[in-house]
Amino acid sequence: MKNLNILGLIAAMVMVFASCSTNDEDPAGLRGVAVVPEITDLNPAVFDSNDMGNTYVQFTVKIPDGESVSSGSIQVSYNGQKERVDYTTLNSFPATVKISLADLAEKLGMSLSDVKLGDVFTIEVLTTSNGKTYRSNASIDAAVVCAYNPDLVTGSYHAKSADWGSEGDVTITVDPTDQYTVYVSGLEAIEGLNEDQGPLKMLVNPLDYSVTAVKTVLASDAWGYHNLAYEGSGKLSTCDGTYAMSFAISVDEGDFGTYNFVLTKN
Repeated sequence: MKNLNILGLIAAMVMVFASCSTNDEDPAGLRGVAVVPEITDLNPAVFDSNDMGNTYVQFTVKIPDGESVSSGSIQVSYNGQKERVDYTTLNSFPATVKISLADLAEKLGMSLSDVKLGDVFTIEVLTTSNGKTYRSNASIDAAVVCAYNPDLVTGSYHAKSADWGSEGDVTITVDPTDQYTVYVSGLEAIEGLNEDQGPLKMLVNPLDYSVTAVKTVLASDAWGYHNLAYEGSGKLSTCDGTYAMSFAISVDEGDFGTYNFVLTKN
């Protein structure tokens, strides 16, 4: 039987405060003291590996109502290396920004032949006020991915969770009216339970292929508990159909916690 954690764990919290000199200059730029721009209307949010010469990402940069800046800029980096190369200047807001993979590679001193599947380009927004430039958390990690193919991301799958202690074959089907909605059947059958509810509904975000598992009851009875349910989030690899998920598992009587699952295509 799985162990139910109703009361939760009681842990001691230790707060560690570290001081730093105000004379040290942050090479990343000043943070937390200026207008924070907003990134909206991100579409598309990834680069298509099958069309590297034409693929792009596009978004809008907005300044919150009542705030103002003299200008803004875009900096780009490759695979977390934080080169932070200047890409373009923003002189008015809201600003629609379109960044092609070809231009991005050129700015970073690369050729398109250097770009590989799975590479990630970080796009950051900076703002300038009163002659000072500030960096915020407004950024995008745009990956080079395969185009979405519902046939590749459904079918017979092998589900495994080392920390939940579950492994076996399941089936993923696509919704006949929405190719970005899929259903997982068999997660409780592989644990020897009667999966009389479900299937687990999962929504694939077409912008970045993140996945949301909608809270779904899968089994009415589970080891003496009632209404075993899964919900969570994760990421879909559109190149090989792998789902890397984090599921919160619960019953009417309480919750078991959150566990990592990997669903790979058979």
